[in-house]
Amino acid sequence: MLSLSQDAAADALLDRDPLALLTGMLLDQQIPMEKAFAGPAVLAERLGTDRLDARQIAEYDPEAFLALFAERPAVHRFPRSMAGRVQALHRAIVEQYDGDVTGLWADAADGAELLRRLSALPGFGTQKAQIFVALLGKQRGVTPAGWREAAGAYGDEGAFRSVADVVDPDSLQKVRAFKQAAKAAAKAGTNAAG
Repeated sequence: MLSLSQDAAADALLDRDPLALLTGMLLDQQIPMEKAFAGPAVLAERLGTDRLDARQIAEYDPEAFLALFAERPAVHRFPRSMAGRVQALHRAIVEQYDGDVTGLWADAADGAELLRRLSALPGFGTQKAQIFVALLGKQRGVTPAGWREAAGAYGDEGAFRSVADVVDPDSLQKVRAFKQAAKAAAKAGTNAAG
């Protein structure tokens, strides 16, 4: 069972619905990880369903979808831009994978191809795609040849770098500590260079 939102019902949705997991990954920026990965459950509830449907979200009236997204508590701190990104992501899943998100990885020849497919999605840059490759490999059993290499350092075994390594509250704290140390090191490097 996934433990990304630290909420049993939201994590159960992520566990059974790969589209919810991908959507949570998209939302994971500029808000706490737990809120990002709880977002798909909030959306599903507001849509009156028990899982996300790529076609339903892709075809939803954009202003009505924004209203669902912005309803308090908002799904994301930037509801307008993120609602648009979620719809763009779901449209891409419909157009490229006939609405079945597992098509992204089901026939990927290797980790490099999986990384290319993820990087091509709206809202997914290289780093976010690498983290999702690592998450699929470490926690979902999606392990095409070369997946660890494609995930970069996020694929390292025993690492606590990202959401891919969060399996319980303790590992969440280790990931947070790693990120804080990385930020402090980057800031120290910037100050030293300045």
